[in-house]
Order: sequence, then structure tokens, then C-alpha cells
Amino acid sequence: MRQPEIGRPLRLFVLVLALLLVAPVARSGWTLLRAGAFLVELLSDGRWRALSTMTPPPLRRRLVVPGAAVDRWLPTGVSSGVPLVLVHGFAKLGKNEPGVRRAASLLARAGFDVAVPTIPGLTAGRLRPIDAEPVVAALEARPGPAVLVAVSVGAGPAFLAAADPRARGRVRTLVSVDGYASAVELVRFLLTGEYAFGEARGRTIREPEAVQAFVTANADLVDASARRLLAAREPAEAEAAVQDLSPPLRALLEALSPVRVAPDITARLVLIHGRGDRGIPYTESLRLAAARPEGTRGLLVELLGHAEGVPSGWGAADALRLWGVLYRLLSDGG
Repeated sequence: MRQPEIGRPLRLFVLVLALLLVAPVARSGWTLLRAGAFLVELLSDGRWRALSTMTPPPLRRRLVVPGAAVDRWLPTGVSSGVPLVLVHGFAKLGKNEPGVRRAASLLARAGFDVAVPTIPGLTAGRLRPIDAEPVVAALEARPGPAVLVAVSVGAGPAFLAAADPRARGRVRTLVSVDGYASAVELVRFLLTGEYAFGEARGRTIREPEAVQAFVTANADLVDASARRLLAAREPAEAEAAVQDLSPPLRALLEALSPVRVAPDITARLVLIHGRGDRGIPYTESLRLAAARPEGTRGLLVELLGHAEGVPSGWGAADALRLWGVLYRLLSDGG
């Protein structure tokens, strides 16, 4: 199933900017220089290896965490990095996905102490509440409060972990990049292309193979009510089918919804979403922001215009706006 992934250049660009908005590591001139080099390398799709030239390769180690497969990426030559847990989206190889490894490596070069757990369900195109367990375990293994970054459907396990009493106090800031809020709405969108929140609404043409991949990966969820939704061809039919989902299926989808637990999260929330994202619509970040408005910052950008994260330009206006937010944060002491 084709979904936006952390390893693609533009997704990673926005992720990095989100981290710079919230991470205390960006307080020194040297860190600002590294951040600038990081952006240059990312925006040029690696053609200008500014950060890689300035910094030595990070150290990659296995982090021993009971019940989870976790890699740790450490900046070389730095006494300590800012603890960070990175939750990938759909990735067949989990933490070993090449794009995920590249992201972790670059984040470590920037000065973060990065832990990347494999989320089993997200390697198979499916998601269940138990997929939050590797995130909770990784957070419990972190030294002190960490920045928790979730990409795409990784928002599900990340939000569930951040609201879990075992890990709630271990998250300083939760950054969601192109994440979802409601699993019910996500299913509606994946199957019909319809999205809406408040006055914002629209429709995206869904690729038949993407729908089939979703159905195949989640065949155990396709009961009679789900088949009615799959058979819907008009918006009104789809809406009726969504409202008529069976109680077990609706209960599972509700359990997977970040919007359900958002009010229980004590960490700051930073929500970044591309207005033109065809993988998960920006209305999902609007829904999350409305569920937990206090201590939440939402940034809708035009940078992300394609589900695959292919740059349509340098996005100077968005980059300047995000850097303006960064500058204000730095001026106020972060």
C-alpha cells in the first residue's frame, strides 16, 4: 500500500523542521549551523551533502529493550544527544527500512540520540492497539523525557504510547507529521477518498490497488458492515455504511484513534501536515488540534503536495514561515 514514508526527502524535511521547533538542542550557534546544513542536504535530495561533510557518521547500536526490536543512533563526538523516539509509518522492513535508517542517521548527525523501534503491524500494512507496546518500551528505555516523533499512520501507536501511564511522563513533545486522528475517518478516506472536518472537505481519487492492498492486509476486519462500505460508490452510500459499522469493528477503530487519547497526553503537541497530502488528508491534523487545543501547535504547509513526497519546488514561503517560528522559539529561550 503506497503511503507517505519518513525516508522520502520532503517528508523528512518537514519532520526535521518540526524537531527544530521543539528540541532544546537547537540553542547554540553550532547547532543552528548544523540545522542549516541539514536542511540544505535534505532539500537538495542529498546532492549537496552539507551535514554529512560537517559531521562524522553516527554510531548505530542495538538497544536492548524487552519485547521490542530497537536500534539506537548516537551522534559521534557529542557527550549527550537529545533523546528522541522515531515511530515510522508503513515500512516493510521496520527499523531496517533504508529510508528509516537514513532518517535516523541524519537526525543523529544533527545531535539527537535516536531510538527507532520496529512497529510490527506497520510492516504488514495493518495496525492494532498492541503496536503501541514497542513505543512504550522504547520510551521507558530513554534517559529522561524524550521527543516522540510519529510519521503518517505511526501516529496511532505514538499517541497511544504517549497517553499510556507507563510512558506519559517520558514524553516532552509529541511531533506528528502527516498523522491521522480518527481511524474511522482514515478508513473512510482510504476506501472512498472522502475527507472532511468542519468546513474543510474534499475528495481524492483512490488507486484501486491501494484499496485492495489495505483490504488484503486487514482481511480479518472485513465483516458484513465493512463489505457494505467497500461496495459504496456514492458519498451518501459511504456515509451510511460508515455509520452502520458493526460494534466490534467500530470499537477497534476507536481504540486505534489518536483523537480519543489526545486529551490525556500531557506533552506538547506539534502537528505538521501538507495541505495537498493525498496519503492522509490535512483535515486529520485539524481534528487532532481541536481535540487538544491547549499546548498544541498546528502547521499546515503547502510544501507537501504529493502522497509520495516528491518535491514540487523548494517551498520557500513555507520554509521561511517555519524558520520564523523557530526563530521566535529560540528568541524566547525555546
